[in-house]
Amino acid sequence: MFTKSNFRAFKPLLPGVEMRPLAFEEKTILSEFKLQRGSKLPAHSHPYEQTGYLVSGKLNFRIDDEWFVAQPGDSWCIKQNIEHQVEVLEEAKVLEAFTPIRPEYLPDAIE
Repeated sequence: MFTKSNFRAFKPLLPGVEMRPLAFEEKTILSEFKLQRGSKLPAHSHPYEQTGYLVSGKLNFRIDDEWFVAQPGDSWCIKQNIEHQVEVLEEAKVLEAFTPIRPEYLPDAIE
């Protein structure tokens, strides 16, 4: 699959959190997130391995029991079922890949 820039619109997931799927196939989905300063992703876990890259902004990020201050250029990989959470310190753009695919992130599920 090849996806042109701005092909899909962002959709709200939580207050201050928007996502759009970029590219996906059978096993992996790549998504772009826009996070507003002050928004939070509450503590959660899921059965998806999650690999991310902070394009811009600043995040206070907890993976399991460890906190990190993420800045542009930082990246992470979170194993399946590991609890994590995020506090958005500065407006941010994040790219994340999930495997297996998160069905709720597919275009048909969010449109």
